[in-house]
Amino acid sequence: MAAVMKQVEVQIMGQSYLLGCPEGGEQRLLEAVEKVDTAMCKIRDAGKVKARDRIAVLAALNLAFDVADRQDAQPSAVAPAASRASAKDSLPERELADPRLTALLHRLDQALGDDGRLL
Repeated sequence: MAAVMKQVEVQIMGQSYLLGCPEGGEQRLLEAVEKVDTAMCKIRDAGKVKARDRIAVLAALNLAFDVADRQDAQPSAVAPAASRASAKDSLPERELADPRLTALLHRLDQALGDDGRLL
């Protein structure tokens, strides 16, 4: 028997999306949408990136790095407040702190080119 999917309308950076999620998964979906919306708005509001697709890619990279940072942390240790705050610093500060991110963003900019299109 197929899982029942529920349609949920959400807003990310002022744009509406109709998303499917499994029955009972609405709260997790809304929490994820909140994280994505916050990350994208933060990048947009910094004013350096205007194209929505670039903002989405940078937000995805930031969120992926946050997940990787949590996975790298020891499970029994709780990250100190200063460490948690640094994971949410603005993009330029994170670029300086992590050369892998700088290299990845450079490659992304090269791949996207001047037109800012992913495809």
